[in-house]
Amino acid sequence: MGVPAALAPVVYGISNVLSATAIVFTNKAVFSIYDFHFTYALTLIHTVVTLFGMQLFLRMRMFEPKVVPTLKLLPLAAAYVGYIVLCNLNLNINPVGFYQITKIAVAPAVLAIDYFWYGRKASPRVTASVLVVCLGVGLATVTDPQISSNLAGLAAGFGSVAATALYQIWAGSKQKELGLGSMQLLHQYVPLAAGLLALLVPLCEPMGWAGAPPGSLLGYQYTPGAVVAIAVSSVLGLLVNLSTFLVIGATSSLTYNVVGHIKTVLILSGGVAFFGDTMPPKKAAGILAAMGGIVWYSQIKLNEARLAAASKLLPVQSVSLNATAATEAVASAVTDGKATLMRREGSGLKQ
Repeated sequence: MGVPAALAPVVYGISNVLSATAIVFTNKAVFSIYDFHFTYALTLIHTVVTLFGMQLFLRMRMFEPKVVPTLKLLPLAAAYVGYIVLCNLNLNINPVGFYQITKIAVAPAVLAIDYFWYGRKASPRVTASVLVVCLGVGLATVTDPQISSNLAGLAAGFGSVAATALYQIWAGSKQKELGLGSMQLLHQYVPLAAGLLALLVPLCEPMGWAGAPPGSLLGYQYTPGAVVAIAVSSVLGLLVNLSTFLVIGATSSLTYNVVGHIKTVLILSGGVAFFGDTMPPKKAAGILAAMGGIVWYSQIKLNEARLAAASKLLPVQSVSLNATAATEAVASAVTDGKATLMRREGSGLKQ
């Protein structure tokens, strides 16, 4: 990418914050300002742009291609479609603040699915942090009249939480199962996702085949402003994928988590500043509690990952040292005889 190594973490981190924040505001503008409420169609446009972008990244040798059987990727492609469509629908009919709250709620949803579906239990500290997140999300939701009275919005919001959690779990398991990097996996299933969306758009959107009436996809007035907004949101979607990959590669997991919290603050603030989201004290307290819980959760998971890595590393180091000592001992015995070996062992004990 031509970025000096010393500046790479800062440049990639800023790029990720800006692109991930900007795409939320741009998509919201597409829905609320330009009245383009066709979530399947917008998702298809984003996916097609990502498809071409992945081909460009491949030509730039940013990753090595790897071919995987289509049937192994089809469930993941379907999960990707469901996750993106529901997230766009969530943003379409809900305030920006609630959309971001549902993003925070994905971590508890992942743990719940892990427990009830796969039987994997979280540690007491992780469970406690998730309870804090849930309480914060509940407080921020129930006390906001924009949300609590909107049943369709609540269904879309929590549906997007479940879909995102499932997608994250399946993407992680498929990546391990197939031995693919994140860019390789995205490169493989994006064409399938685009194909699924191409089938869903005419089935789920009001196309307006007969006369292109207002309110239909064909009858929509594609003004220059609307076209630019849709194009910008599509390019931003590609940049989010790229910058996420780069920032994880150039920094630590802790840094990426901090970047995520910065995005949350910016998106919540932008929702109030640009799209009229309300922020009464109880809602603000709920959001702060949810963010505190997710920061606590992130720290616990990072510490658990470090301990797990250390526990795997120490036995390897021990075996390696024991093997070296044994080899030296055998060599000494062959060369100098048993007496020399005993002296060597005695000398080693004194050290």
